[in-house]
Amino acid sequence: MAADGGRAVGSVARAIAVLDALAASEHGLRVGELARLIGVNASTASRLLATLEQGALVERSAAGPYRLGLKLVALSDRVLAQLDVRDRARPWLAWLVEQTGETATLSLPGEGQAITVDFVPSPSSVVSMARVGRPSVLHATATGKVMLAFGGAPLPATLAAYTDRTITDMHELEQELEAARAAGIAQAAGEREPDLAALAAPVLGRGGVLAAILGLQGPAGRIDLAALRSPLRTAASELGRSLGGPDQLQG
Repeated sequence: MAADGGRAVGSVARAIAVLDALAASEHGLRVGELARLIGVNASTASRLLATLEQGALVERSAAGPYRLGLKLVALSDRVLAQLDVRDRARPWLAWLVEQTGETATLSLPGEGQAITVDFVPSPSSVVSMARVGRPSVLHATATGKVMLAFGGAPLPATLAAYTDRTITDMHELEQELEAARAAGIAQAAGEREPDLAALAAPVLGRGGVLAAILGLQGPAGRIDLAALRSPLRTAASELGRSLGGPDQLQG
């Protein structure tokens, strides 16, 4: 039976109802239980379950209750992989600028570094402009420290000094990364550029894997890093949840 003029296909709608019912059940459902829940007779429920079982969308062990099948995990992974992080992050970048008045950035983790892929500038007359395509120095930027603390990037072999505030002692850097992990946020003040200060927070996707990094930056003489922590955590947590990740809000 094909869809006609936007009308729902009955058998497909019933199959969706089966999946929704199983998703809502903690211990799985037997044929009779499922039939009552979705309002069909037992033979119809049995045929629906058999068809879905053939497609690995539902499963059961021996004569036990039916549960959701593992193929749904693979399908959800594909959906999440196809999400455009930039599209989902854009409203949060705009929200961060509205909340803080500072420039908001989005960076994506790559091979041992993070690359800025989008930003929304501050409306202030004195603006810290981000640069799309610019890689973050791992030990001298807030975004780079997030890569080290949450993205599994290896520690640099040497810690080059960009300013007189750049961390060049490996033990000091390791302590900074531990603090970032504990707080769920990293910061850098005058470490890559003397007049720039920034915060960055990890955006954790499915499985708690680093999917992106949100940042806030501004002139070091104006920006209040402590005041920016709460909105940045909120944006990173909400963006992560939209990508299938855990709730990562911390105090």
